[in-house]
Amino acid sequence: MHAQEKYYQELTKLLDKAFHNQADKVEQAAQIIAESSLNGGMVYTFGTGHGHLLSLEIFYRAGGMVKVCPILDDKLMLHISASESTLWERKEDMADALLEKYPVKDGDVLIAFSNSGRNTVPVDLAVKCRERGAKVIALTSMNHTSAVTPRNKMGLRLFEAADLVLDNMGVLGDAVIEGTGGRMVGPTSTAIGAALLQAIVCRVEEIAREQQKPIDYFASSNIDGGDEINNRYIALYKDQIPGL
Repeated sequence: MHAQEKYYQELTKLLDKAFHNQADKVEQAAQIIAESSLNGGMVYTFGTGHGHLLSLEIFYRAGGMVKVCPILDDKLMLHISASESTLWERKEDMADALLEKYPVKDGDVLIAFSNSGRNTVPVDLAVKCRERGAKVIALTSMNHTSAVTPRNKMGLRLFEAADLVLDNMGVLGDAVIEGTGGRMVGPTSTAIGAALLQAIVCRVEEIAREQQKPIDYFASSNIDGGDEINNRYIALYKDQIPGL
């Protein structure tokens, strides 16, 4: 069997576990987000390194909720210096600076992404958002985070600082296919994390529809009429969502 087939098998096996073993938590996440959204709250997303890909996954896209605000800082992302971003996510007190730009408040939701869950910034941000009254949903790998110690002065891992924890079911180290010299390739956290997020977004829409209180969703800008729909939302929310 070729490596791409092995990866597909491993990915789908983990995806099945992520959905079927925690269907109740996926539902809880959707209910938390729906309640916040229907009451005027904002959904903030945050991740460092490759975790920031997931913070963008449900932001400003066709079929995506309008009131989603990714918390972005160049130093914590990959496009300026990937290696330095690893160091920045371990620094204390960065969460305070982030919250000056992104005023998370009571009634909002933070979805925080960290595969290991051990580094300072995601944990500190989660703690501070909960102190402000926001609900925090963590998406992490319980296999990985259970095998490591915290790298922050609070002595916490992300799952210990959240109201609800979603497990991407990934293995320690994330990658699932053995390569040359025993090195592992084929990480799964992004693919599974994205699938869980989009499933939750679909359920949020359904909950709102059941309550006859529709939530705003972006259309594709590449269909007729899409720009007109989206431009209306951008005008409404660009002052609240810096990324818009």
